[in-house]
Amino acid sequence: MSLLSGVSDFFGLDIGTTAIRLVELRGSGKVRALLKYASIPIDAKTALSDSKVDQQKLAQTIEQLLNQAHISTRHAAVGLASNRVFSTVVDIDRLSPNELASSIKYQADSIIPTPLDESKMDWALLGDSPKDKAKVEVLISSASNTFIEARLDMLESIGLNVIAFEPDSIALTRAVIPTDSVAPEMILDIGYKSTDLVISAAGGPRLIRSIPTGTDAIVKAASQSLNIDTTQAKQFVFKFGLSQDKLEGQIYHAILGTVDILVTEIEKSIKFFQTRYPGSRLERIIVTGTASTLPEFPLYIANKFGINVEIGNAWRNVSFPADRQNELLAVSNQFCVAAGLAEREE
Repeated sequence: MSLLSGVSDFFGLDIGTTAIRLVELRGSGKVRALLKYASIPIDAKTALSDSKVDQQKLAQTIEQLLNQAHISTRHAAVGLASNRVFSTVVDIDRLSPNELASSIKYQADSIIPTPLDESKMDWALLGDSPKDKAKVEVLISSASNTFIEARLDMLESIGLNVIAFEPDSIALTRAVIPTDSVAPEMILDIGYKSTDLVISAAGGPRLIRSIPTGTDAIVKAASQSLNIDTTQAKQFVFKFGLSQDKLEGQIYHAILGTVDILVTEIEKSIKFFQTRYPGSRLERIIVTGTASTLPEFPLYIANKFGINVEIGNAWRNVSFPADRQNELLAVSNQFCVAAGLAEREE
């Protein structure tokens, strides 16, 4: 959803539910140099609210972050959270570029959940359809005009020039999966209210899902099961996670049911993908965000599916001084969306 083109100096802005993050890179090509990165916490209620008062608070927090980071440009590529955007892969008749654009627009009305005249829509050609040689695969994303315009107004109110809005799932894929990777790979990013799941193959997303289970549900499960307040439950969840030998496995047993809801949805996604792409097998699962910091969760997923699990690295396409490696790797799992946005080709 590009709004301007030809802008070379911009930063990636990830407006999350519990934190706002930015990354600014310099240079061009496959690997760019890190110029700035920064984050600031935000209250989840403010981030999820559409009220004008909360939108003003959000704007003030973003402005505070920009000032602290001393960002050198006012151009920004901005992420769209999964709960705000609809993305799907569809098969469309193989046509010339102009005819394809018209055909997608014509068919989009029956594909996207909001009326076409009330939506901002974008699409990308992925390649040949695995089901029909006369068709091609197209990734379609849409978001409501109301939300996009409100977000644009909010960001422009603090002097930002938005060059593009992009789904978080696309930015994640760009940051952590090599463009020359052909084998199917899954990205799993647990957020506050939901989990982003993307299966990518041959350089592009082939399945994008938002699963309505996140850290909030996992912490609530621990809080209710152990009859403790949410603050203590959060501390326990992030300290012990799925460790069966810590606290006599109390946290493990308290959160396992909620984690397994997530696991069931992952399993459904893998089956759906393999039905559409017969013979395809996931090569690895890349975990980012909370999925990589919840103790024993990556190992639990690896054992459950018999697939290699790796921690996502936001700085895979980014160069930086060797003496900053420890500092940057410590926060790498938090900056994948912001880095992916900053790596856009404009």
